[in-house]
Amino acid sequence: MDGDLILIFGFIITIVTMALLTAHVIHRRVVRHDERKLELKAQIEQAKADQIGKGSADYAKLEERVRVLERIATDGNHNLTAQIEQLRDLQEIEDLTSQRERAR
Repeated sequence: MDGDLILIFGFIITIVTMALLTAHVIHRRVVRHDERKLELKAQIEQAKADQIGKGSADYAKLEERVRVLERIATDGNHNLTAQIEQLRDLQEIEDLTSQRERAR
């Protein structure tokens, strides 16, 4: 009878060990999955923040251009040529800046 008890005890220990190893593997996968979800959420938030940053910079550029155009429309023609040249210079600067940003 003692031999049967040892065999049964060994069988139970083997099954419990296999169950614990399986639970450990599943737990590691769940943890890795949760970490990956958090990384993706952080990347999404970073992309949104970058988008907002670009949007506000674009908005500021457009607002400045509208102000200049309003001045041109309301002022007399004596400064019109100078202001148009100023706008062209601004466009050239923005083109150079955007080319540098793309090169990065």
